[in-house]
Amino acid sequence: MVKEGYYFGLPPLAAGTFCFLLHWYIVGVITVLLALFVFSFFRNPERVIPPEPGAIVSPGDGRVVVVTEEERAGRPGKRVSVFLAVWNVHVNRSPAAGTITKMEYRPGRFLAAMRERASMENEQNIFTLSTEAGEIVFKQIAGLIARRVVSWKKPGEKVARGERIGLVRFGSRVDLWVPNEAEIVVKVGENVKGGSSVLARWVAKPAIGKLTGAGTAETDANLTATGKRS
Repeated sequence: MVKEGYYFGLPPLAAGTFCFLLHWYIVGVITVLLALFVFSFFRNPERVIPPEPGAIVSPGDGRVVVVTEEERAGRPGKRVSVFLAVWNVHVNRSPAAGTITKMEYRPGRFLAAMRERASMENEQNIFTLSTEAGEIVFKQIAGLIARRVVSWKKPGEKVARGERIGLVRFGSRVDLWVPNEAEIVVKVGENVKGGSSVLARWVAKPAIGKLTGAGTAETDANLTATGKRS
């Protein structure tokens, strides 16, 4: 469980205990159940990270609600949107290994996260990630109930594929944008897990004079050696 879980879960647990001491059993049961739900919401399980070169994993747990073509900064590409229900794990993860070159917080509305307009209009953190293959973008998006997007990373930091990067509180959405060269491998309606489920594949083209895939394999090996894989 992430530390935020203690901040939100301990107060109702203490209140429930106090209610039991006063013999307010119904109120006590309701309050303790609320505390258990909060602890469950902030759970932070380990995940098996796919090792194959070019794999781009889901930034979060949930259900794929959008797979569409989308232009970004004049460059054609594709977007995959994943809706996180309140019972899903809400810790978000980096979709690939690379360097966060830009992170933009954008205030906005709190539309239901399943709505298409949420990708553009809701409060969100936008990460630009430079990988061996090229640049990808992913977002943490607040929803109707989730009113806070939290990032644990800063621009200039290097991240491993599947590394924890933040969370969104109480129901939300994550978006992944990749250029047209990448291959989307999921469909609308599929359930995915953050850090484990592959959403797309985009293998870096080898530089002249280097063996195919050598650079990607070396990067993955280095990230594993540093213990950054989650």
